[in-house]
Order: sequence, then C-alpha cells, then structure tokens
Amino acid sequence: MSLIASTLSPEATYRLMSGIVVPRPIAWITTLSDTGVVNLAPFSCFTFVSNKPPLLGINIGRKAGRRKDTGAHIHALGEFVVNIGSASQMSAIHESSAEHAPEVSEAELLGLATLPSTMVRVPRLADVPVSMECRLERVIPFGETGAEFVVGEVIVFHVRDGLMRDGKIDTRALDPVCRIGGPNYATLGRIVTLRGMQQTPKSVLDSPP
Repeated sequence: MSLIASTLSPEATYRLMSGIVVPRPIAWITTLSDTGVVNLAPFSCFTFVSNKPPLLGINIGRKAGRRKDTGAHIHALGEFVVNIGSASQMSAIHESSAEHAPEVSEAELLGLATLPSTMVRVPRLADVPVSMECRLERVIPFGETGAEFVVGEVIVFHVRDGLMRDGKIDTRALDPVCRIGGPNYATLGRIVTLRGMQQTPKSVLDSPP
C-alpha cells in the first residue's frame, strides 16, 4: 500500500503518523490560567532538545483552529510544568485528555493533589515520580493546522527519592507509560541491556552557533 500524503486529511494523517511513530513518552503538563485554574493535559509528541541548558520540546496542536488551554496558558504566562506519570497513573493520564471548559481543573476533577513549584508559579503534581519546572524558551509554528513546537527550559528537576542512581534515573523504578496509536498505551515490558559504547563527553561550545 502506498499513500500520497497530500491527499490525506489532517485527521487521517494524524491517525497514520501516531500509529507509526511509537512508542511516545508522555508529557503530563500542568499550566495555570489567568484566573488561577490548574489545567492538566497529556502530550505525547514530546522529547528533549538540549542538555545545556536542559530544553524540552512538546508539539501542541489546536482544536477547531484555536489554541488548546495548555498552549494558551503557556503563551500567556511563559511557564509550565512537565510531569512524568507512572504506569499506575495510566487511567488518570488518559482521562485528563478529555476536553473540558477552561474554568475546569482536570487535576481537581481527577482528585490529583498538587504542590507549589520552587521557581515557577505553576503547581506540579504531588504524586508523580518526576516533575520538571519549565520557563518558555521559544515557540516554533509548523504546518497548516497551526501546530506549535513549544520549547521550555527546565529550571528545576523534582525526582522522587530513590529513583536516581549514579546520576541516572532507574527506568524500571520510574515505570513510565507511553502512548501508541488511538486510545492505546503501553508500559516498558522487557528491557534488553547491550554492551555500553564509549562516548565522547558532552561539552559546551566555545562559540555557540
């Protein structure tokens, strides 16, 4: 089967690509409205784009041409928190993707406790293994549907006690959940350990590009 990309609708293309680009980690993002409502939503077009400074990137689309609450709040406040949920929170992660009016807090609706952040005004989820306080670094628009690649600088990492060993996160203990096509999720499953490869140490450029 061959599909000509230009003949596919935005919805058809999304369905296709979200089933191909798998598995995807989930950024469970808290934002704050101008009236103090804590918004919570999951985004699986998510990665990191730099380690010094630490930068995270999330693709945030639109609904009916309008920015989602998450995108609108990030534009307005310039701050957000990326929470990483565990497999035990899979149902809550999924339910937080339901569409609600802007004045509804998904965190409250789902009974998820929050804590004040250290350096941003947006609260973080209390019971997740990892939270990352972020300040907006830049927004890059892409494509014809108004999607925006939102890049935030991590200001503070919150890591559950016992989760980090020798400077690395214990992935088994993290027990993350990932998104695949449709309303389908997956957990780590089998982990295969191969031989370590020699790596040149990371360093800061003398003259940044």
